Amino acid sequence: MATVTRFPFISYLRSDTTMHIQHVRGGELRHSGAAAGFWFSPRTAVLAEVPIGDREQAMVLHARTADFQDVAVQATATYRVTDPATAAGRFEFDIDPVTGQWRATPLEVVGGLLTEIVQQPALALAATMDLRRILADGVVRIRDAVTAALAVDDRLGQRGLAVVDFRVTAIRTAAEVEKALATQTRESVQQDADRATFERRALAVERERAIAENEMQNQIELAKREEQLVNQRGQNGRLAATEQAAADRIAAESAAQRVRIAGEAHADEVRIVGEADAAAQAASLAAFRDIDHETLLALALRDLAKNLPEITNLTVTPDLLTEALGRFAGRA
Repeated sequence: MATVTRFPFISYLRSDTTMHIQHVRGGELRHSGAAAGFWFSPRTAVLAEVPIGDREQAMVLHARTADFQDVAVQATATYRVTDPATAAGRFEFDIDPVTGQWRATPLEVVGGLLTEIVQQPALALAATMDLRRILADGVVRIRDAVTAALAVDDRLGQRGLAVVDFRVTAIRTAAEVEKALATQTRESVQQDADRATFERRALAVERERAIAENEMQNQIELAKREEQLVNQRGQNGRLAATEQAAADRIAAESAAQRVRIAGEAHADEVRIVGEADAAAQAASLAAFRDIDHETLLALALRDLAKNLPEITNLTVTPDLLTEALGRFAGRA
């Protein structure tokens, strides 16, 4: 706001860089410009201060959708005064020459006008959309519709105003409706989550089944290979037993052949030795056939004496000597 410094019969006004000051005295424009400073008489001066910087106007637009649901569109419009002289003539931007304060509330009037201009295209678009659709993509569509409407609307230009930017911050409906929609959406999301969980479980079961079938096939294949291995080992064992039996038979035959040959040789040896002994015995008997009995007895005693143990003492009794001499004399 402008700063007014009072002196006797005269005052000094100094404005900011974002404020445009107009000083009219006697119907004539005496001073006009931003960041102005000048002396004036409070009794005769008519002062107006118009903001020329960007200002934001927050607004809430109440609309009804195509399915008869009330919604509140929260939006913000950024505007500025492009023609301060025109705006000062259309709105009451007069200030008190003593306090430097606006005599009225011009910015509220500008905000109300801006809200009315913005509200028309927003309400028209909301009436063509149902609740779900306006809550889903109404922010962008209402912003675009209002921006397009402001571009062709000359009411603001006729008042020295221009909208720099317009944006929709939120679209809300009644709390119970939002709760119902949130519940329905939450249930839908929960159903999707449950469906995803079931699908994941089904996929896991299918994978487990595939793994189990694969393991079963592997076990069957291993069992077949084990059976082949057992058969092969049996065949190898039978072949080894056959070969061992053949080797044992050959070894037994060889041993029997050796025993038979050794027996035959021993038999031949015994036969030859027997024949030699028999021939020797026969020759001995033939030699002894012509020797008298006493000689044979003497030879026998000699041989007997050779085979008797060593005799250190021999006792000859008269009876034994008498009987032996009697026999010898009798034979003689």
